[in-house]
Amino acid sequence: MIVTGGKNVYGESIGILMLDTKFPRIPGDIGNALTFPFPVRYRKVSGATPVRVVKEADPALIMPFIEAAKELEQEGVCAITTSCGFLAIFHKHLARAVNIPVFSSSLLQLPLVAAMIGQDKKIGIMTASKPHLTPLHFQGVGAEGINKVIYGMEEQKEFTRVFIEGKEEMDVAKVEEEMVEVARTMIEENPDVGAIVFECTNMPPFRAAVQKAVQRPVFDIVTLTNYVYDSIKHCVK
Repeated sequence: MIVTGGKNVYGESIGILMLDTKFPRIPGDIGNALTFPFPVRYRKVSGATPVRVVKEADPALIMPFIEAAKELEQEGVCAITTSCGFLAIFHKHLARAVNIPVFSSSLLQLPLVAAMIGQDKKIGIMTASKPHLTPLHFQGVGAEGINKVIYGMEEQKEFTRVFIEGKEEMDVAKVEEEMVEVARTMIEENPDVGAIVFECTNMPPFRAAVQKAVQRPVFDIVTLTNYVYDSIKHCVK
């Protein structure tokens, strides 16, 4: 067998573009490397705070994200994702900028999930902030016209305090309680929801609790990352 070199580190097939944050990231969160059964490579985009990405959708961040994506590609990753589902609004820019697959947001799963559950059922989307999840985000990932309902966490104190306001301590049990409460409200008000998609990449640690509470399949950025990894894990760069 003959192998070739040309770079410093090998085996990191998935690159992850990280927001500029300091809040806790527990296992299950995309920003915790223990979430994955395979190595990942992280790249922080300085200045990309939750406020600038979620609330402002600041177009000045497009180039810094593109530059970081190109750096990850040059370092040998075979696919790139991000640490915020709201980057769906920049998805097309990122996908055009590199020559490897980009899956910027868990919202890319919406058409697939819609096909799975059928036209008579809705997808329930749980997001960090419903007022800021706009049609432009769905257009960015080709998910216009999906039969959906959207429920946000913006009124949940602990979730917002940590993941939007950036506090460095988190009451894990309280966030789980808030996630389950919002999911139950969604299903009570929309019993025709056939599956749930988490927009927010900080939500996956609570997937099991939500599944158990509402008895629906739940898709998120971690389910998507695992799926993509299986499609590229034998690529060699």
